[in-house]
Amino acid sequence: AIKWMSSQEVKFESAKDKEPAAEKLERLRRQKINHFRNQQRISVQGTDIPDPVATFEQLQKEYKIHPKIMENIQAAGFQVPTPIQMQAIPVMLHGRELLASAPTGSGKTLAFCIPLLTHLKQPRNKGFRAVIVSPTRELASQTQRELVKLAEGTGFRIHMINKAAEAAKKFGPKSSKKF
Repeated sequence: AIKWMSSQEVKFESAKDKEPAAEKLERLRRQKINHFRNQQRISVQGTDIPDPVATFEQLQKEYKIHPKIMENIQAAGFQVPTPIQMQAIPVMLHGRELLASAPTGSGKTLAFCIPLLTHLKQPRNKGFRAVIVSPTRELASQTQRELVKLAEGTGFRIHMINKAAEAAKKFGPKSSKKF
């Protein structure tokens, strides 16, 4: 079928269809990101949410994660981030608050440990610099094991404190005043 138009109609049609290039590119990028999130079954709420990452290499390039941490991730056998890691790590690396829900075994521990170590940058002899509070000893023990593996070779010291009396023995009687 041929559509006949006057030259005035053609100018009007083409002006109407033209979207500024930057806006069109941004819209297409957003569509691509939303399609990726839908594929991974990632649901997000909020404004100005950082884009998810598809690979650990992308995480390294975009966020400059410590090379030793990246090496430890690969040594642990992680090849591709899980959906919770794809979205949660960039959110936390941007310093944003996060409330995340994912099934057991989906990689939540790694998802918050990578940004934690990245924000600390390097070890310092200034006492406790981060505290993770866990509802059970089992979970605290699991978190400590994962952090020890992840931080291996970086100089960070990872401790689990489950009783104040034990902490006083381990870190000295003045530790409660010091930290």
